[in-house]
Amino acid sequence: MPIHDWSRVPAGLFHHFHQLWAATISSALNAGLLPKGFYALLEQHAAGVIPDVITLQRGPTLSERIDPRRGIGVAQAPPKTRFVSQATDEDIYASKADRIAIYNPLGDVVSIIEIVSPGNKNNRHAIRSFVEKTLDFLRQGIHVLIIDLFPPGTRDPQGIHKLIWDELREEPFEFPPDKSLTLAAYTAGVPKKAYVEPVAVGDALPDMPLFLDSETYILAPLETTYLATWNACPEPFRELISTPGRKDEG
Repeated sequence: MPIHDWSRVPAGLFHHFHQLWAATISSALNAGLLPKGFYALLEQHAAGVIPDVITLQRGPTLSERIDPRRGIGVAQAPPKTRFVSQATDEDIYASKADRIAIYNPLGDVVSIIEIVSPGNKNNRHAIRSFVEKTLDFLRQGIHVLIIDLFPPGTRDPQGIHKLIWDELREEPFEFPPDKSLTLAAYTAGVPKKAYVEPVAVGDALPDMPLFLDSETYILAPLETTYLATWNACPEPFRELISTPGRKDEG
């Protein structure tokens, strides 16, 4: 299955695919690819915070708790200012993205799989947060596999890997002329190592190393899970992404 050009479709469509793909990868890892005792879970997070346990309790909403005599509802009376800015769909989807966490038999996280979304790269703060989050994982001894199917932009002109690796060791890195998408596996040992495979729209996804410790890895089944996820998407979704043309408004 060739990689599709996700840069020309609405962020919401990639978010849907991203969610399904993360779940499919997690299921494939749990179906026998990981050694006995290891397991993969989707780690949902909001605004960069990863809770250990999410407890939901139905209670009065903020609007229900506010005395209407002391507060004004935005929906009923929006503030009248000259400029109003709102986060884009890409920002929202980035905050809802899933990562895959690999646990060892003791329940410790040993590895993370991150699928980059458009919102991870659409402003300076977002891309800096992504880089810092990756570095934080590595400093904690957690190995990382990054899948970035979006081409470099003004904030990552040499790709997301260069931004990450420059914080560890500055060295030249250039994409091959015809391959500007990034697959990068990082080990968190001493010294840290990066295994980078540039790919392009139209390529088949190679399987990438997913490290369980600094000297041991399995191959993450990127191609088979991408294909399975694609086949599980509704036909109108697939037709929209497969048809050449301009980016639709999401």
